[in-house]
Amino acid sequence: MEKRKYKQLSITEREIISILKEQHKSLREIAKELNRDPTTICRELKRNAPPVYTGYYLAHKAQQRAGNRKSKAHQRQRLKNDAISAYVQEKLSLGWSPEQISGRLSKDNPEFSISHEAVYQYIYKEHAELIPLLARSHKKRHQKGHSRKHKKSHIPNRVSIQDRPAGIATRKHIGHWESDTMVSRQSTAALLLLIERKTRVTLIEKLEQKTALANSQGIITRLEALPQHLRQTITYDNGSENTEHETVNQELQTRSYFCNPYHSWEKGSVENAAGLVRRIFPKKTNFADVTASEIATVENYLNNRPRKCLKYLTPLEAMANEGVALNR
Repeated sequence: MEKRKYKQLSITEREIISILKEQHKSLREIAKELNRDPTTICRELKRNAPPVYTGYYLAHKAQQRAGNRKSKAHQRQRLKNDAISAYVQEKLSLGWSPEQISGRLSKDNPEFSISHEAVYQYIYKEHAELIPLLARSHKKRHQKGHSRKHKKSHIPNRVSIQDRPAGIATRKHIGHWESDTMVSRQSTAALLLLIERKTRVTLIEKLEQKTALANSQGIITRLEALPQHLRQTITYDNGSENTEHETVNQELQTRSYFCNPYHSWEKGSVENAAGLVRRIFPKKTNFADVTASEIATVENYLNNRPRKCLKYLTPLEAMANEGVALNR
């Protein structure tokens, strides 16, 4: 005997069920009228009858309940278990992105895996209270200030990034740095950021003033303790605070290269790091009030975040793979 393929009851069939039930017809009689199996009618009355009041059946309400149940049936659990949920919430509270959480989870817990999209869905569909823990999307920034270009370079013996050895761009070798300076309208103090291009290790130094002398001394202070093979080149922008780059080269035996004017994206690693630091020290932060301990905390935070570009190793782990253990 050929087995009939089951299909959902229609609203018309539910209306007939409602009428026949009102006439006190049996399940078999109702099933025969609809050419349905009696178990189908029994299941319908159990699943879609009113949850509180028994003894009657309303077709339109039953249709609504069936529709709601069907829509929920297609919603799979976004995170597989409570352990993954706890991991996601813990790492979000540390400022990790869903992509970093996804990439790092299998390293910390090899038996688990999730996609970054699942994390986003978990946040936006189930736990909206976690949205503030995500990085805010920044609007496209426009170039501010005057657009007049220098007729002559104000940086002595400036070497363009176009003359930088091509191998540096591949990030295959260690010891090549990018430099940037973060300023605040609230104070004359500034923050110097240095990032190593291959491992993404970030160093942060407070400058009492954004001057060429303070900047060069800050770079020397942070890099002079490193082995010589870890300080090969430094790539700068064209800010006046970088005019003492030759002093740095003399002290550290480094070589300097400069981005094209208004092309800060050519040192994108340190620009990205600056964006992360801005999450913690917003634009109106008075850097004069920021303590050395706070700076060390932020530096430690950046160097212990897993990075997609490092296959979800942290910068310190990537540096350790190069045989170097860094201490602040």
